[in-house]
Amino acid sequence: MKRGELYQVYRGSRHDPKYYRVFLVVSRQELIDNAFSGVICAPVYSKHGEVDTQVEVGVGEGLKHDSAVYCDDLISIPKPQLTNYVGSLSDAKIAEVNAALRIALAV
Repeated sequence: MKRGELYQVYRGSRHDPKYYRVFLVVSRQELIDNAFSGVICAPVYSKHGEVDTQVEVGVGEGLKHDSAVYCDDLISIPKPQLTNYVGSLSDAKIAEVNAALRIALAV
């Protein structure tokens, strides 16, 4: 597992209308490689707007359609749930995600 990879995760929640949702791993690689049980991820939604904290992704990253990474909606997900690999972001897209995370976290 690497930072910048996309995984489809079963959510099965009454709060999320989709049983499966794609998430982008945004934790630093040192945390991912460590014994921590979870990693920080950002969800991917098909509906998006012109928001500084959303990064557009799509077929080029392994998705079925145009979507966006929501950097304002971070969640910790246990590593064992990240098994359905979808694709990964290019270095340029990761740079966009980094900028969006800085805005979302006001750092």
